[in-house]
Amino acid sequence: MFNFLSVPNPLSSLTSKDGQKQVPTKVSEQFLRLHLIPDTTVLLPIKQLTEVLTIPIGEIVPIAHMPPWVMGVYNWRGEILWMVDLQHLIGLTPWYQQKMDRSNHTAVVLNISSDQRNSTKNNSQILGLVVNRVEDIEWCNPDLIQSPPPSGIPELEKFLRGYWVKPTGEIFVILDGNSIVARMPH
Repeated sequence: MFNFLSVPNPLSSLTSKDGQKQVPTKVSEQFLRLHLIPDTTVLLPIKQLTEVLTIPIGEIVPIAHMPPWVMGVYNWRGEILWMVDLQHLIGLTPWYQQKMDRSNHTAVVLNISSDQRNSTKNNSQILGLVVNRVEDIEWCNPDLIQSPPPSGIPELEKFLRGYWVKPTGEIFVILDGNSIVARMPH
């Protein structure tokens, strides 16, 4: 398990695919870039994430009578962590329909505090999101995030914060962790 929030100097490893250093501006926010199948890249705010996990496939225990995108539960640090197939949740190809030979899941732990100023264990909601792979950290000025256009995927629209066009022309969909947690069954 890798806790990307404990990296001593996160700026030292920020390079884009073309090899150039990314330098954050004073008003930048960090986002974790996640790859979903097929060829979809989304961003989630790092401030809403706790950890990146590698989970052996057999360690997620299925639970009956749940929505199809709920994969089950996982023992995370002695606590029950509900695991969700993020791709299936937002209307993309479900994990079980993908043609991949894997023995592990890659997941991020989403941690949404009901009071953003105080993220104690008692008032936060924690959820595991299974993704294809975790890629990199992106720095983005929140003022440059544009309102989401109609995506053509109704399931996705419920979870969008917006989109961001990087200076290189790459377009990233930005998901809202609060919206993901708000739509979980109670």
